[in-house]
Order: sequence, then structure tokens, then C-alpha cells
Amino acid sequence: MNRTCLAVVLAAGDSTRMKSSMSKVLHPVGGRPMIAHVMASIAASGVSDVALVLGRDAEKVEKAASIEGLAVEGVLQTERLGTGHAVLMAKEAIARGYDEILVAYGDVPLITAAPLKAAREALAGGADVAVIGFHTDNPTGYGRLLVEDGELIAIREEKDATDAERAVTWCNSGLMAIDGKKALDLLSRIGNQNAKGEYYLTDLVEIARSLGGKAVAVDAPESELTGCNNRAELAVIERLWQERRRHELMVSGVTMIAPETVFLSHDTVIGQDALIEPNVVFGPGVTVEGGAVIHAFSHLEGAHVAAGANVGPFARLRPGANLAEGAKVGNFCEVKKAEIGRGAKVNHLTYIGDAVVGAETNIGAGTITCNYDGVNKHETHIGAGAFIGSNSSLVAPVKIGDGALIASGSVITEDVPADALAFGRARQEMKPGRAAVIRERNLAIKAGK
Repeated sequence: MNRTCLAVVLAAGDSTRMKSSMSKVLHPVGGRPMIAHVMASIAASGVSDVALVLGRDAEKVEKAASIEGLAVEGVLQTERLGTGHAVLMAKEAIARGYDEILVAYGDVPLITAAPLKAAREALAGGADVAVIGFHTDNPTGYGRLLVEDGELIAIREEKDATDAERAVTWCNSGLMAIDGKKALDLLSRIGNQNAKGEYYLTDLVEIARSLGGKAVAVDAPESELTGCNNRAELAVIERLWQERRRHELMVSGVTMIAPETVFLSHDTVIGQDALIEPNVVFGPGVTVEGGAVIHAFSHLEGAHVAAGANVGPFARLRPGANLAEGAKVGNFCEVKKAEIGRGAKVNHLTYIGDAVVGAETNIGAGTITCNYDGVNKHETHIGAGAFIGSNSSLVAPVKIGDGALIASGSVITEDVPADALAFGRARQEMKPGRAAVIRERNLAIKAGK
């Protein structure tokens, strides 16, 4: 659309029901502040300018809301006098003369661009006010959308509704679009003659109609309009978001054996023909390429897993883990800030941190890269085709050459040349019969207690 639009996003609530030390809209959904989800959908709907109505944690909220593609202007609301009053906090921005004003809420993070576009299109079609509503089997507590001959004639709060109106299942979400040329006039006419003395945005429907204007309602899925007031509702929103994202990935060609047990982040990327087994958690910043397998009970964050690589079960990939094509990180292994080369294997019970592991190298069970000296981190470089025997400790900074072999149980503190065999362990000695003597002595001590 070529029409200009300003989004007014209400995010000034005190969030008292969240029982939290931070603003409600900063709580994450899919690892991203809920306000950022709202902003992303606004940007996707074709809007570029936003007036963000702020209250608690204003600076943090404005920062979280500042995403690419949006020009965000924060306005502070010091009094809470209802939704109509909150929108008027953006009076100066509205007065610049946009074609449309879109009103959204920072605590409704599941909204997508589609209903926002539909509301804008309704204005382009001649409506003065377009309210986004949803159908529900349980409308109790919601304002009802009363429609006659295709026009919205009123939004009736449940306490004021007749029995017939209470039977209506089309409900108000609170989101709406307003003709930008008429918005300030309409908003200025909202009164506060109600029990709470507040200015209700919902009054715009009847105000617009009383001036000869037209109001309409557009439909959206109920799940997209779920708001958040407490931790229980936050958990519901997280579940709905996870279900939606899992479905998108599976439709795109990702296999999930038990999708309800897989948890994703907002920026998780998984390629076609990847297999995700049960009970896998993806933190922020993970890319899994096509054909890779993530086995059960693995946790990934800030990691890149190339095509055909294999992770887990019970593996942890921390930020900076980068697995090349066909690499393997097996059970009870942890990898942090390390390059695992093509076809390399880190099969079990191992920690690889601040390291580079060459192609086709095999890292034995119990190997540790000792990367921390108590103050600084140091790097370990292991060449291609090397073999690191089980239970070895590689004390960084250290380099292991291509094709080198490290004997099991070694502590390696010096560089090892290519194709060399390195031992770093004490010589084994035998004391025939000594075990029996020690055992008899220990039994005597135990008996004397």
C-alpha cells in the first residue's frame, strides 16, 4: 500500500500482575522480548513509523522495541487514564497527518502482519475505524462486536450487554486502525463518564458513527490476540508461539519426532531434511543445516551445525561452536567457541573449548582442552587426521600437528609435531603382592573401629 501509517503501540502498563522486577513487555517469548515480536509484525505489515507509549522501564522498553526497519519515537505516559488517553500521548506524532493510525499493544506478542494489513485495507476501503476481533467459544469477559449489515455498530462490554448480546462470540481484541485525517478529532471526543473515570478507545466506534462515519470489524485467529497479564498467561503464549514455529519448520521439511518436546528460539534456523529428536532445546543464535541430526536431550546455543553433522544425545553446544559437514559431537560432550572440522569426531565425555579441531580427527573419551588459567582463555589447535587418546588433557596454548597421535592418559603441555607420537604420563610400576597387604591392613583398621 502507498498510504502512510503510524503505529501507536501501548507499552506503559505497570505490569503489577506479573509480579516482576521488570516491565511486562520485556519478558521473553521464544527468547525475544514480547515487545520486539509486536514490532516485527508491525514492520511486516508495511508500517515504518511507530509512536511507542512508555511507562515503566522506558529506556529498556524503547531499546527492545527498536528493530531494523522501524523509526521508533518514545512518548512517556505518566498517568493511566485508559486506552483512549494512552493513544493521545502520541498526539504530536498523529498530528503529522498520516493516512492511517494503527493501535497495537506491547503485551500481545503473537499478532502477525495479516490482521494488521486487513485493518489497514479496511480504512483504504472507506472505513473510519477498523477493529480487529476474534471468534471464541468462551467469550466471557470480553467486549462483544455488534455488527449489522456488515458494519460495526458498537463494542459492548459484557457488564452492559443484554442476554442476546452476550451470546455473540465475536469479541474485541483492542487492536484497531483509525482514519489518520480524522483520528485527533475522534480521539478528542472520547469522554470519561464511566465508573472508572477513564477514556476508553472502544468508544470510537459509536463516536465515528454519530458523525456519519463507518466502522467495521476484521477477523483474526484467537491465538494471535492472546494478551499477557501474569506468568500463567506468559506460559500459554510461549506454548502457542512454540507450536506455531514448530509447525512452520515441519512444513518446511524438518522432521521432529516429538515436536511438543522441542523448544525453539525466535531466530532458530533449521534446514530441510534435518532430524530433531525429542527433548532438544535451541537457545538463541542456532543454525542447523539440512540433513543434520540433533539427538535427544541436547542443548544448543549460538552454534552452527553444518549439513550431515551429528549432535548428541545429551550434548551441549555453547556459543561459538561450529561443526563442519559430517562432524560428530556425541553423548555427554560440551563444545564452546570451537571449530570441529569436516568428519571430525568428538564422541563422548569430552570438553572442547577455545579450540580448532582439524578434519577427520578423532578425539577420545574424557579428553579436555584445558583452556583457562584462572585469568585468561587460551587456544588449542589440533590438526587434521590426528588421534587424541582417551582421558587426555591438552593444556593450552598448545598445537597438535596433522596426523599426530596422543597416547591415552597424557597431559600435553608442549606442541606436538605432525605425525609424532606423544606421551605425557607417569611410568607404570609393579609391586607384586602389595595389594593384598594393603587390603588386609585396611580391613584390620575397619574392624577396630
